[in-house]
Amino acid sequence: MNNTIQPLALHPDRLFSSDPKVVEIARALYQGIKDLPIVSPHGHTDPSWFNENQNFSNASDLLIRPDHYVFRMLYSQGVSLQSLGIPQHGDKGNLAESENADPRAIWHLLAKNYYLFPGTPSGSWLDSVFSNVFGFTEKLCPENADEYYDEINRQLASDDFKPNALMDRFNIELIATTEGALDDLKHHRAIKDTPMAKRVITSFRPDDVVDASREDFSQNLEKLAALTNEDTSDWQGYLNAIRARREYFRKEGRATATDHGHPTAFTADLSATECQALLNKCLSGQSTAAEQELFRGQMLTELAGMSIEDGMVMQIHPGAHRNHNTQLFDYFGRDKGCDIPSQTEYVNALKPMLSKYGNDPRLQIILFTLDETTYSRELAPLAGHYPSLKLGPAWWFHDSPAGMLRFRQQTTETAGFYNTVGFNDDTRAFLSIPARHDVARRVDCRFLAELVANHQITEVEAKELAYQLTYGLVKKAYNLGE
Repeated sequence: MNNTIQPLALHPDRLFSSDPKVVEIARALYQGIKDLPIVSPHGHTDPSWFNENQNFSNASDLLIRPDHYVFRMLYSQGVSLQSLGIPQHGDKGNLAESENADPRAIWHLLAKNYYLFPGTPSGSWLDSVFSNVFGFTEKLCPENADEYYDEINRQLASDDFKPNALMDRFNIELIATTEGALDDLKHHRAIKDTPMAKRVITSFRPDDVVDASREDFSQNLEKLAALTNEDTSDWQGYLNAIRARREYFRKEGRATATDHGHPTAFTADLSATECQALLNKCLSGQSTAAEQELFRGQMLTELAGMSIEDGMVMQIHPGAHRNHNTQLFDYFGRDKGCDIPSQTEYVNALKPMLSKYGNDPRLQIILFTLDETTYSRELAPLAGHYPSLKLGPAWWFHDSPAGMLRFRQQTTETAGFYNTVGFNDDTRAFLSIPARHDVARRVDCRFLAELVANHQITEVEAKELAYQLTYGLVKKAYNLGE
């Protein structure tokens, strides 16, 4: 480990390849698209930021505590989540312990361990934020940690760093947050009649009321019943309640998409009688893991039918073993960096749903994966055939230069470019959004430049594709207008 202060300088041709010819073409393509507006159709930023438009409190609360990419790496090297002030929302958590963590001390922990991040996506995003957003010219290290912390906090206190001002500075045309089915969308409702309403929308994520393996599944269905005046112990009443919440999200949060974080892509097509019996079993608290999986699979099919009815785009995010670290889950709750990719099968898993709805042109499904081995074998052939399917970008653990390049290399020949949907950042870390979109734009330009250099496509085609991959396809895929 070297704590000597190093210069922080981002090379203008970064990620464009080491081949001079490819770099030359990629550079020209990038110049044509680098300043296009950012469309962020799926993420996890806090909607209160855009409603209340308050200054962020300090560097640690903005750049460390919300970003599981950052604290995941630190935890892997023995830094406790308590020392980082991560909120403890689990059954055994102690909120006071997290709330009392000193933000400056948290920042020093990052600086002390910043040597862990070179070569990682989060390292490049942070360097980009430090250089392009805050203007630093030295890499973060223990020797300049206080200077960093004080300067970041000084800038964060200015009007230029309020969330809505940053939306303009980052050229973010639209950002979609993600809320659970029971959320009241109070922040989205508050901005409904303001200019920000066209730029901040929600996505409907019903995992809390369709995942029967959740410890709070029965209680959540009781809350769903109270919100909708439907009998959620009755199969049709339950489906009607979900339809009502979808309509609420469309009306109050301007939602155009749904999001489904199921462990697998399994789907089913049961009779109504079988569905009622399965719902009864899941509500009894005595259902098996197989029955819970069957319930989720049936619900993916039901939700696809609802998407045909109301036009909402369906995003399916399978392949994560959620909350793998049981002890961390007990203390800190969900989404604390201990979700692990798992092997995922799509061809047989999706067949019941696709047999029922896959040929309906009104259905739009965006498939994601954490299992790269399925790109060329399953996902690209499926999206290259079914009119209802598109491929989401390299996601989560593969949201990286190498991961993005592998995605293009393994899917393009079979699915083409127009069966993909551009890029989304899936982030909780607001300041990383422009950095992450810039990485995607650079990698796409590199891939297109290689095709031009190999005489597989023309420069005219490459320019149009660069535009589509950056801006056009995402607007179309998420029903966001021209």
